[in-house]
Amino acid sequence: MDQLLFHPKVVHLPMALAILMPLIAGGVAFAWWRGWFDRRVWVIVVLLQAALAGSGLVAMNAGETEEERVEEIVPERYIEAHEEAAEAFVWASAIVLALMVLPLVLPEGLFRTAAAVGACLGTLLVFGLGYRTGEAGGRLVYEHGAAQAYVTPGGVMQEDRIPLDEHEEDDTDEE
Repeated sequence: MDQLLFHPKVVHLPMALAILMPLIAGGVAFAWWRGWFDRRVWVIVVLLQAALAGSGLVAMNAGETEEERVEEIVPERYIEAHEEAAEAFVWASAIVLALMVLPLVLPEGLFRTAAAVGACLGTLLVFGLGYRTGEAGGRLVYEHGAAQAYVTPGGVMQEDRIPLDEHEEDDTDEE
């Protein structure tokens, strides 16, 4: 797998899921409460939350791998702010995942309903933490120039260069 720029490639999945999960979890919980779905549909919510937590962990670890290279350009305090936000995001995602499992194992009643409502509210917390993490990451790239750690002189990485002989036929003046 191409390790270069792996972090920006994987970070979008947990961010997208963090945005969608309040809507999905809330919608499924409401439909379950109204009797339109049965409890088994909640498994989809749990699986999506597991994807969020898992991809968040992968993105966080990928960011830690690239940290030293970016520290050559960006002051460490800005990287630390992004890293701390990411840790809070991943931990909250995992806690909400654990909370989401409870409605599947608890018997019908107040505790199961409270667990489902708590899980739905937890997705809002994860959304906020995801926003904070993404904002800190965006600042690294757009305000502090973190992407410059991957730019070579001339702006193109050596492995991305296309040999000139591959495009000789493109330059013919055939009409």
